Amino acid sequence: MLRFPPQLLPVLNSQCFKSARAAKGRCQLERLRGLFVRSRMMAEEQKPPQITVLKRASDSSAVENDHQVKKLKADDDQTADEKRFPKRKVVLLMAYSGKGYYGMQRNPGNSQFKTIEDELVTALIKAGCIPENHGEDMKKMSFQRCARTDKGVSAAGQVVSLKLWLIEDILEKINTHLPAQIRVLGYKRVTGGFNSKNNCDARTYSYTLPTVAFSPKDSDQEDTSFRLDTETLQKVNRLFALYKGTHNFHNFTSQKGPRDPSAKRYITHMSCGEPFVRQGAEFAVITVRGQSFMMHQIRKMIGLVIAVVKGYARDEVIERSLGEEKVDVPKAPGLGLVLERVHFDRYNKRFGGDGLHETLEWTQEEDAIAAFKEAHIYPSIVETEGQEKSMVSWMATLPIHDFEATATGKQEHKDEDGNTSD
Repeated sequence: MLRFPPQLLPVLNSQCFKSARAAKGRCQLERLRGLFVRSRMMAEEQKPPQITVLKRASDSSAVENDHQVKKLKADDDQTADEKRFPKRKVVLLMAYSGKGYYGMQRNPGNSQFKTIEDELVTALIKAGCIPENHGEDMKKMSFQRCARTDKGVSAAGQVVSLKLWLIEDILEKINTHLPAQIRVLGYKRVTGGFNSKNNCDARTYSYTLPTVAFSPKDSDQEDTSFRLDTETLQKVNRLFALYKGTHNFHNFTSQKGPRDPSAKRYITHMSCGEPFVRQGAEFAVITVRGQSFMMHQIRKMIGLVIAVVKGYARDEVIERSLGEEKVDVPKAPGLGLVLERVHFDRYNKRFGGDGLHETLEWTQEEDAIAAFKEAHIYPSIVETEGQEKSMVSWMATLPIHDFEATATGKQEHKDEDGNTSD
């Protein structure tokens, strides 16, 4: 027997029900009961608003708990230094003597070729400035050098940019883990998008050499008593002045064609200073500033001037070498080359006065830079030249260069490193 809830009794007594009973019987009653049950379920779903509120609260709590779990996981992954010190974009001012190193840039997988960056990265890890697992991939720290110095080349003002933890006594701790011939002399905060290579407007190099390099070719090339006269010094500077301006320097590097746009470089200054005596021999410092330099460019610029002054080539070879014609340009030794300073004029103008960032000038570090050069760079150049006589040995190769013949492509020679000259 069918039992109906009290709410249904008015329906059962209605005329509609009686008609349905008379016409359809039991089947119609079942349908009517089904309609009632469905309507009651719909009413129950709409009735209690607190259920919806509780559901939303549950969802919000789940999201909040998820965030807390992620935060706890991140906190577990952080070291104590990461929690204590902020990670910031900075530049480091470096000075180093390049003797015994295969240049500035790292050579991953070639541990036998030690570079300056190998020493720096190791020191940064040991000092607690960067995570140990980022040492093999410094891109994770946005690392970039301003200039890539070659084998044996030194620097008094190299600048690298990277993100690191600003630990307490940062310079002292980094230098504790560096050899004496490599030092970080200063650091400054920079903008997050700063790139030491791309933001650099110009670079200044110096090249220290024994003045006997400018002696006549038929004189004693090992005569330490040689002294450079004023007339020869003036000729040297007149020849260096020919490089100033924008020129095609394809003859002063490797693998650059005469019509390669990247071979055009802008030189703003190049000159040789007054000579001085060290350990009984006379030396002079050549200074060159340019927007950027290609590999071996400065050494070849100096090598060609030496060849002209000594009498191996005529003066006109310099102007010819800046054209599209192929010229055999000798490359001077790398020993005396020093990266003196890098310039960020545009960056300083835009951000130096914004009240948040410092200008990338190193006035306060000048004394430390000068002291490092006197203690490590100049003695290394003078002593190594006296012991190994790299300039004297290189000058002995100048006679094999036939500047006239190579102008028409008749022959090519190999330089002191065994590479085919450009």
